[in-house]
Amino acid sequence: MTPDSKGYLSHKQILVVMAGLMVGMFLSALDQSIVGTALPRITSDLGGLDKLSWVVTAYLLTATASTPLWGKISDLYGRRLLFQIAIVTFLVGSLLAGFSQNIEQLIAFRAVQGLGGGGLMALALAVIGDVIPPRERGRYQGYFAAVFGTSSVLGPVLGGWFADGPGWQWIFFMNVPIGLAALAVTSAALKMPHVRREHSIDYLGATVVVASVSSILLYTAWAGPDHGWTSALGLALVGAGVALAALFVYVEQRAVEPILPMRLFRNSIFSISNVFGFLIGVAMFGSMIFIPIYLQVVDGMTPTESGLAMLPMVVGIFSTSIAAGQIMSRTGRYKYFPIIGSAVVVGSLLMLSTLDSSSPYWFAGLSMYVMGAGLGFTMQVLVTVVQNSVERSDIGVATSSVTFFRSMGGSFGTALFGAILSSRLTVHLADALQGRPGAGSVAGSEVANDVQKINALPEPLHGLVTGAFSSSLHDVFLSAVPLVLVAFAVAWFLKEKPLATREAPTPTAEAPAEVEAEVVAVH
Repeated sequence: MTPDSKGYLSHKQILVVMAGLMVGMFLSALDQSIVGTALPRITSDLGGLDKLSWVVTAYLLTATASTPLWGKISDLYGRRLLFQIAIVTFLVGSLLAGFSQNIEQLIAFRAVQGLGGGGLMALALAVIGDVIPPRERGRYQGYFAAVFGTSSVLGPVLGGWFADGPGWQWIFFMNVPIGLAALAVTSAALKMPHVRREHSIDYLGATVVVASVSSILLYTAWAGPDHGWTSALGLALVGAGVALAALFVYVEQRAVEPILPMRLFRNSIFSISNVFGFLIGVAMFGSMIFIPIYLQVVDGMTPTESGLAMLPMVVGIFSTSIAAGQIMSRTGRYKYFPIIGSAVVVGSLLMLSTLDSSSPYWFAGLSMYVMGAGLGFTMQVLVTVVQNSVERSDIGVATSSVTFFRSMGGSFGTALFGAILSSRLTVHLADALQGRPGAGSVAGSEVANDVQKINALPEPLHGLVTGAFSSSLHDVFLSAVPLVLVAFAVAWFLKEKPLATREAPTPTAEAPAEVEAEVVAVH
């Protein structure tokens, strides 16, 4: 079977295509969280404790920096080919990472993984923009919300299980059969006509945007936390990142085929959606990273138990995303979902800020459910809103921009909240341990950075340390509230454009050109 005259697929065809796309997205999302709990075991095998953070940073860096490139190049050469290249790149990186013999090799191969992972996420969402009319996309967004939510919970669980059982290498080897399945499904099932047109690659713009994003992420994820936020190295990186960002805007205004067309920012829906996505990304990634710290340190759960304890967040994401999608499909309206979602996220942050060692799990679970519910109202809605606001020839680059700005928000949020946690923990530990017998074994040592050592502390030291963590996390969650309130205010300026249907699709800028059938038919 083939797409209709507008390029859209039937419901049955869409479900087949989505099976492959969701597997690809799941791989990318999972690898952002699965490595964290296994890092202590990895560094004990490979050495390089001082380079531990780079195992995570390398993936994040290449995934974020490459996202706009995948979107733009897929607009030029077609989605199927680029999605397959992204899968293969990811699998090659996974295999090499599993066979790493030292920490430097693992960091390098994680960067290769991230390069493919950035493409998996952006291109899967772009393909959905190609084959499903905006008015109908809400019916399917619950599936993708489930991918994000499930990966955020399964990541820590699987990472801890592999590290304690078969070996950390299987964190990477498990990607191979899953990735091959995604490759087979998308190769056989995805049929989209590709419009062939004259094009040129903006190599200068690509180089400048990668350099800018890399500089800023290195500042937030490495130089700031390790060398000081006002260190010469840190200031040099952030200065270079800002200067290169300005240069990127200049280059893109003059490029024939810009990587990220500046004209899109004249579209208020595109601009406001991406500002909102950046801000909500700060809260989303921040909560998903720091809630497990509460569960493992303050509540004393194992990595596996903490992953399972976060299931209420997945339920929240899944339930509201499905509800929002159904309402969008029936009414064609979307404006109030980001407003409601950001307001709910604020409420969840206030609830999370009250958690301490005496809090019952039902309240912690309710707080996580509310956080998931707020995110479910916003995550996939933004993708549909942006796709509906641009011409179909720009869907790839527009979709990748949503992922790009949300990932950048997550990167900044992780670094910002990490710095707040570290600084506040120093203060709260000093206050709690002042004059206490045995406090010298904790203060100024590595104990506070090791969950197992914290759990092994005798009372009353254990209670004092977990109390200091609880107070520090209180500060972290409250510090996110102003950012989400800004997102709430921004959401009110989002204009509502009727969602396009099969009968009235989003108009394209160009007349149909020579059509090149680039894939095999859906069976």
